[in-house]
Amino acid sequence: MAYRHTLRGISYVFEDLKTLLAKATPARSGDELAGIAAANASERVAAQMALAELPLSIFLQEAVIPYEQDEVTRLIIDSHDSSAFAPLASMTVGEFRDWLLGHEATGELLGRLSPAFTPEMAAAVSKLMRLQDMVLVSRKIRVVTRFRTTVGLTGTLCSRLQPNHPTDDPRGIAASMLDGLILGAGDAVIGINPVSDNVESTIGLLRLIDNVRERFDIPTQSCVLAHVTTQLQALEQGAPVDLIFQSIGGTEKTNSSFGVSLALLDEAYDAGRALHRGTIGDDVMYFETGQGSALSADAHHGVDQQTVEARAYAVARRYHPMLVNTVVGFIGPEYLYDGKQIMRAGIEDHFCGKLLGLPMGCDVCYTTHAEANDDDTDALMTMLGAAGVNYIMGVPGADDVMLNYQSTSFHDIAYLRTTLGLRPAPEFEAWLERGAHKQLSLQGLLNA
Repeated sequence: MAYRHTLRGISYVFEDLKTLLAKATPARSGDELAGIAAANASERVAAQMALAELPLSIFLQEAVIPYEQDEVTRLIIDSHDSSAFAPLASMTVGEFRDWLLGHEATGELLGRLSPAFTPEMAAAVSKLMRLQDMVLVSRKIRVVTRFRTTVGLTGTLCSRLQPNHPTDDPRGIAASMLDGLILGAGDAVIGINPVSDNVESTIGLLRLIDNVRERFDIPTQSCVLAHVTTQLQALEQGAPVDLIFQSIGGTEKTNSSFGVSLALLDEAYDAGRALHRGTIGDDVMYFETGQGSALSADAHHGVDQQTVEARAYAVARRYHPMLVNTVVGFIGPEYLYDGKQIMRAGIEDHFCGKLLGLPMGCDVCYTTHAEANDDDTDALMTMLGAAGVNYIMGVPGADDVMLNYQSTSFHDIAYLRTTLGLRPAPEFEAWLERGAHKQLSLQGLLNA
């Protein structure tokens, strides 16, 4: 179905819904690389105006990727809650934007209505929003999850302690863990990206974190971010698996490039819950996403990268995850060219994820060959803090020496908590208030 809009006497025609969404997207290098971006600002504005007039119900009638070709599309359509959607069915995308910004759309109401929203609806309305619009709506929505700590409560900001090491050296990992714990990081998860994606290494790293956690009675959860099949093998061999991690995308083909499917994720979800390792909850899944992953895998089907990213959140939503985060600047400037594009993408991703009912965090990051620097990181993480982000990363010195990119530091977490009046997860804060972190030492962690 074609969509049209006349602007200043020029008639613009958009041949289908995915073309309209792509042309309406604020400028970013990934869509230009894919050849689907608006040719100029006038075409972009015309597409946004046409999108604003579009009924929300169109997104249930026209799939951006055919139902028969893609299991993520089938998931989106088959899991849609038509009863919850009924009060919104007569709205256009523009009216939906205005309603979201109004007082009627409370956080409680938006939480109840999240099954009514499809990823494409969320992506579409975000394309009509300024950054402050998305911050305002995101701030209303709280998505709370639990395992050994409670993440996402109003007035809190949690963190993933990310003690990566270029050779998986236990001393280096322990030193980073010590640094982060002393500075109040790690209440969302202590999560290691392993150099070696093999079962033996994964088990060793899981035991390292778990031994430290148990010896010092640290209320947190662990994760080694190996491939989900590696984690399942480790689990079968008796490893202390808390959260199960996997990178995911918004198309079946993208997920295939990651070596996963919905059936495999179903298996992992069931296996993790069967362990009953959580003490206050059983939210066991941890997902990471990022704009550009579908394009880099040649799996985007001509859909713009932000809409594909939002579709990944439908995959995550299926599993009621403990943690989800967009690794917003990690793929590089081919997809998000500079600090301005990275900032826009981070706020969009957080907004869309929250609107879809997900416990969104963000890895506020950039690669060294992007046109970005620490000022851009400061601005984005501060806006996300104001928007109620559930957690951010804690990396020693903000410089991940294993993954070779710039993220956020333990001191950045302290800055946000102090500046915005935020607290750690309550269980973790109680541990800090007992002074238990003052008893930590490098030798103690290595001996755990």
